[in-house]
Amino acid sequence: MRAKQSYESVQPSRRTERGWLTVATPSQTSKVTGLLLMLLVAGCAGLQPPKSTVAVPDKLKPGANESLAMVVPAKGVQIYECRARKDQPGGYEWAFVAPEADLFDAGGKMIGRHYAGPHWEAADGSKIQGALKERADAPAADAIPWVLLTAKSVGPAGSFSKVTSVQRVNTVGGVAPKTGCSQSAVGTPARIHYTADYYFFTTK
Repeated sequence: MRAKQSYESVQPSRRTERGWLTVATPSQTSKVTGLLLMLLVAGCAGLQPPKSTVAVPDKLKPGANESLAMVVPAKGVQIYECRARKDQPGGYEWAFVAPEADLFDAGGKMIGRHYAGPHWEAADGSKIQGALKERADAPAADAIPWVLLTAKSVGPAGSFSKVTSVQRVNTVGGVAPKTGCSQSAVGTPARIHYTADYYFFTTK
């Protein structure tokens, strides 16, 4: 009898037409409720928009009606080609041709690619094209400039299609070679490795 009373004190039950039904204790109910609240809070936290953690010059800031939608790290190359200078007869220079990079999400998963245009294309097919608006020297030495571009959708609806502005920040590498371009090297390409973060903004 004592054993039965001890068990029922932990697991209260009541008799129904189909047998005995165990009833949850207040402590069990509070634990379940607490777990559900934790999951709800975690889910809501995952929906929070990203925040910019980099300080940029005022001229590189997007419009007041735009907000940061996603941060897209990139890794790839800046492509140059040795060409004759148009402004200096007999001179030669490394002229920029196009970027070629893979795009990633915050977890390191590849989500798209960046290429001539400039274009940013997501794995779902959505695509934007940018137009340079402003530029500023990168804080890091021997790194391509930080830039602000306006963007427009040039593909189907998807994860990139609502982007209206793009910032290129946190650049590392990617600058044109300082030597090696001469008449004998005309037409020779140079693929210079770089990394950067692309901040995608959308209208609020």
